[in-house]
Amino acid sequence: MSISRSSVLSAAVLALALTLTACSSDGDSAEPAESGGTVVTDMFGDVEVPANPQRVVALGWSDAETALALGVQPVGASDWLGVGGNGLGPWVTEKYDTDPTILGTYDVDVESVAALAPDLILWTRSTNDQALYEQLSDIAPTVAAPPRIDIAYGTTWEGQTEIVAAALGKVDEGKKLIDETKAQFAETIAANPEFAGKSVAVGAVYSGQSGGYVRGDARVDFLEALGMTNTPAIQDLAQPGKFSVDLSEENIAKLDADLTVMIPIGSGPEVITDNPSIQGLPSARDGHLVVLGDLNLSSAFSAGSVAGTRYALKNAVPLLAAALKS
Repeated sequence: MSISRSSVLSAAVLALALTLTACSSDGDSAEPAESGGTVVTDMFGDVEVPANPQRVVALGWSDAETALALGVQPVGASDWLGVGGNGLGPWVTEKYDTDPTILGTYDVDVESVAALAPDLILWTRSTNDQALYEQLSDIAPTVAAPPRIDIAYGTTWEGQTEIVAAALGKVDEGKKLIDETKAQFAETIAANPEFAGKSVAVGAVYSGQSGGYVRGDARVDFLEALGMTNTPAIQDLAQPGKFSVDLSEENIAKLDADLTVMIPIGSGPEVITDNPSIQGLPSARDGHLVVLGDLNLSSAFSAGSVAGTRYALKNAVPLLAAALKS
């Protein structure tokens, strides 16, 4: 079974970040519009958004927590990680004054979106489906992924922060968030020189299916930002537009690397710790396997937001460093 985003959302799981050097801007831009609003350029072209939008619907993966970090509270939001309640995980410090209406994730109910009378729709990390984008744009100005994103859900934390900040008229606030997060990356890299040049494999197990993640997935981008390199054994299997690859039982060995990071999706860590094929990897035998069995940590690691990235830098990095030093 393919490790799909729809599977992830139904199992209440994971997504995350970008490289510090290679992932500068995803290429969004904003400039004043004649109407007094702002023109934002996304992957589908120019979008004129109103100045100071008041009824923002945040449909994309981590769009809601990105808006919150910029001081804007959406009236509608999608709970991609299956957190429940208002959709905010414990890694998010901002709070709602009034909880938003929770909307669908992979399957968007356009009528439910329209019922909220939005003046701006954020859809910056998504399937990038143009037909749905056009439906949403008929309701309100809709900002999709930045230009040159060629993989579904491939918007980086930095690119998402930039384009959401541009759409909300919060460019300076967005730059501050990005600069602070980059500084945290730099501090982490300096404190962990053992990460440099190490190969890493990031995998998951869902309903008995194993898989590996490739560049463009938040988890891989996060680890490569720390100086590691996605193992060629997995990366060479990458397909256009896809963020993961399925692995048959006989191909699980491709998850071996200097560091192997595994995530259980929709189940406990025992699907990994009790899996003889995974435990038989040389990396596992040598103590270089990290299982992210804590749901809050794996979700933050996968959130692909400033808040999730910072939480992962603080809480996941010590686990990775300890495994490499073992």
